[in-house]
Amino acid sequence: MYNILVVDDDKEIVESIEIYLKSEGYKVFKAYDGMEALDILMNEEIHLILMDIMMPKLDGIKATIKIRQEKNIPIILVSAKGEDTDKILGLNIGADDYITKPFNLLELIARVKSNLRRYMNLGNFSNESMSTMLKSGGLELDTSTKEVKVDGSMVKVTPIEYRILELLLRNKGRVFSIDEIYEKVWKEESFNVENTVAVHIRRIREKIEINPKEPRYLKVVWGIGYKIEKI
Repeated sequence: MYNILVVDDDKEIVESIEIYLKSEGYKVFKAYDGMEALDILMNEEIHLILMDIMMPKLDGIKATIKIRQEKNIPIILVSAKGEDTDKILGLNIGADDYITKPFNLLELIARVKSNLRRYMNLGNFSNESMSTMLKSGGLELDTSTKEVKVDGSMVKVTPIEYRILELLLRNKGRVFSIDEIYEKVWKEESFNVENTVAVHIRRIREKIEINPKEPRYLKVVWGIGYKIEKI
């Protein structure tokens, strides 16, 4: 059984989500602001978080930043705002997915299942080799421990960032289009996903590159896509 933390200051929304999640067999923990969410995370094993952005005491953006300092569990941000800038901000601070109110509860459940599946099966690309250590120069990814290092120093990455890195490292030198990356990593059909993928690529570069503007490892091939350089 997976434990899901639902965080929203609107109790009716929390209760509606709880009904659907419980019907799918999930155990639900409820919080009504970011501070409550952090308290629950200290005492319970949580596998996924549904986080509203606009909340009292500690909003969803600040709560996500704090959570990402310690944990890599999937975070789906929920907001009444639909602008691209809000979506990109959420992804930039470490969220794995984003859904806009009002949302279809069946779509929400589908996203929960998709993110849990990725999180629980990190690195299991079915048709690719099963090497445990993937390297390119000083960049190392260990599929057995799920650790990423650069020049021997540990780098904290989110589940999505990990899967992008593993995909590219398993296929060093091969260029993947944005749509290919999205479909292999998110396990969903791609549609208007350029910003989503670009944000994650930028975050990865900030973590693994000495100078993200002149990357050594994660290169863009203009008009085609991205690749990890063979070093």
